[in-house]
Amino acid sequence: SFGATQRACSTLGFNGGGICTRVVGGGFARAGAGCSDGILFANNEKATMQNLNDRLASYLDKVRLLESDNADLECKIREWYAKVGPSCEPRDYSCFHKEIEDLQNQILCAAMETNKILLNIDNNRMTADDFRVKYETECGLRQNVDADICNLRPVLDQLASCKTDLQLQCEALTEEMCCLKTNHEEEMSCLRKQATGDVSVEVNACPGPDLRKILEDLRGQYETLMERNRKETEQWYACKMEEVNLEVITSSQEIESSNKQVTELKRQLQALEINVQAQLTMKENLESSLAETECRYNKYLAELQNQISCVEQRLAEIRAEMECQNQEYKTLLDVKCRLEQEIQTYHCLLEG
Repeated sequence: SFGATQRACSTLGFNGGGICTRVVGGGFARAGAGCSDGILFANNEKATMQNLNDRLASYLDKVRLLESDNADLECKIREWYAKVGPSCEPRDYSCFHKEIEDLQNQILCAAMETNKILLNIDNNRMTADDFRVKYETECGLRQNVDADICNLRPVLDQLASCKTDLQLQCEALTEEMCCLKTNHEEEMSCLRKQATGDVSVEVNACPGPDLRKILEDLRGQYETLMERNRKETEQWYACKMEEVNLEVITSSQEIESSNKQVTELKRQLQALEINVQAQLTMKENLESSLAETECRYNKYLAELQNQISCVEQRLAEIRAEMECQNQEYKTLLDVKCRLEQEIQTYHCLLEG
């Protein structure tokens, strides 16, 4: 039985609608769907308490079911954390960092190799420019030597003409000397004939000059002059020919040396051009390979970033879902606590 002054009030709320139960002055009141407020169950208290106990048992069954579902959900969450990892700890990307660092080192090495190749290309270009300047200088020297040779050719022709003139003069003097010898012999033979003739003529006169002596003196003077002119001409001609020969030999040696240098410079220039072309081709290949590597790893990094973004988004969704479930769990726990308090109250009322 219940006292007149005892009063207890409890309100339970579920999804199906509101159900209100009152215990006032030793009686119970129930308000629900299709029932009016203030109906008293004074005549059948045991039936009312039985109905109330059934309802409480049903509520407790629902609470146990919700606790079981919550335990299953917590188990699933723990399993998911065991697979993916706890939300409080960041995901380990050390393997990706190592790979990214290796790629950055490779890119840095490729850039250093490219700079070395560019430096070698610049050095080869400067060397080629130096050889080109030397080649142009040697070409200028060769042109000067050719010009000197062309200028010496008229001198050589002039010397040859002088030699021919001197030879002609020598031949003319030789012929003149032969003529003088012939005339002198004829005159001498005539004089001998006159001297050995039968007719003798005595002339009382002063003795005349000795013609033989005079002719011999003239002949000696002519021969001395001819010999001296011949020697001077031969010496001058030999000196000039020696100078011309020396100049021709020197010019020939210089031309030959210049031709060898030009040939060597052409060969070196061709080798340098081939080397520069090979270096340029290698540079283009390395730049193409570097661009392809950068593009490939940029795509790979973009894919990794997209995967990370997806995982982070999924993790955020799971966190939000966990927060919602945590709120629902707290709500259910609060309902459970209130139900336990009401059960305790009912027990106290029943025992009282």
